[in-house]
Amino acid sequence: MLNKEIISTSIPSLSPDDPVFQALDIMADFHVSNLAVVNDEKLIGIVMEADLLNAPDESLPIGQLPGQLPKVAVHANAHFIEAVQRANEYNLSVIPVIEKEELYVGSITTADLLQQLGKLTGINEPGGIIVLEMEQINFSFSELSKLVETNDAHIVQLNSYMDNQSKMFYVTIKINKFEIADIIATFQRYDYVVKYFFGEELYENDLRSNYEHLMNYLNI
Repeated sequence: MLNKEIISTSIPSLSPDDPVFQALDIMADFHVSNLAVVNDEKLIGIVMEADLLNAPDESLPIGQLPGQLPKVAVHANAHFIEAVQRANEYNLSVIPVIEKEELYVGSITTADLLQQLGKLTGINEPGGIIVLEMEQINFSFSELSKLVETNDAHIVQLNSYMDNQSKMFYVTIKINKFEIADIIATFQRYDYVVKYFFGEELYENDLRSNYEHLMNYLNI
């Protein structure tokens, strides 16, 4: 999905001549914390709600605010993951979209990005989720897929990330069925560390029950 395909048609832009109080009213109406500032169809930058609230005069035009407006945007023909990165990096609720020569073509909201991320990660698809913890050097998609398939299941989505503090590698696997007890047992049999799992409720309840019985036994 490209950025230009998820542009919101409802989010307005601001002009450098718009006064601070008007910009704040628009942000409140649309429940956003920043907006694009556009002049002659070109992006000037973005203005943040915090900067507007700190303005010396509410009637001051946006273009006369102290300092420069940060020019943060994504390109229309880039993948929407670029917009996700900008939103995270600058804590934005609205991400401006531009074409060549900084021509402003619209904005993307974080709500739109969440919807696209949901599709990308398969969050709306039924099935269980397993999170594995490992050394990055031990990661092998083919092996994980083989172990899952031995239990008559398939991986429908896989995401991974490196935890900079622990230096451990985490792999999140979405399985095409909720009954994941056998899959978890298979991973553990092959010395994989199952950090979390979300699937068959009965299996999770059994684990909790066994843990409670063990604790009661140790407290005797």
